[in-house]
Amino acid sequence: MLFVFIGCMSVIMNNLTGSLQPALAHGLALGLTIAILGGISGGHFNPAVSLGAWIIGGLNLVLVVPYWICQLCGGMIGAALAKALTPEEDYEKSAGAAFNLVTMDAQVARAIGAEIVMTFFLVLAVCMGAINRKTSTALAPFCIGFTVATDILAGGSISGACMNPARAFGPAVAAHFWAYHWIYWVGPMIGGLLVGGIIRLLLGDPKIRLFLK
Repeated sequence: MLFVFIGCMSVIMNNLTGSLQPALAHGLALGLTIAILGGISGGHFNPAVSLGAWIIGGLNLVLVVPYWICQLCGGMIGAALAKALTPEEDYEKSAGAAFNLVTMDAQVARAIGAEIVMTFFLVLAVCMGAINRKTSTALAPFCIGFTVATDILAGGSISGACMNPARAFGPAVAAHFWAYHWIYWVGPMIGGLLVGGIIRLLLGDPKIRLFLK
């Protein structure tokens, strides 16, 4: 809820800074919420991250669907708060911070590719920085936040740099904006699946990986 609220507000009220304001707001909000709440839940806040975490053994299978439900509910609440607290004109102009950059079929493949690559980078930062024991670091929350900021600065103009189906779903519900919404499920979930598979097969600790033990 907090992450999506801050993210939506940064997009709705962004008039002059391009990708910089959303990048900093999303990155800082995610890093801070993970630092504060990660010890309770792992600080996923993202269905694609939860998928990758489950594949490498960082999340119990029975918790995957409940995590996804909570993430989507948090996204809807955060987006609804942003809608309630922002001027109607700004809200309508930004489509309520829903992802609206893809407007034609010719842009779909590029947007999906961008979401896969950017989500890959994010989920890799989470799994290797916070779950994999050999590479985990106390700075993981801020590394993850910086990864989100970097992705938005690099690819925000291509697809919006969602990387998170819950971040896309909440504003889509609040603003009733569903154009090409499926992209922000397919791309991130493929990215999370790829990271989980690569860590499970090759990069993880000996207890995680299946080859090159």
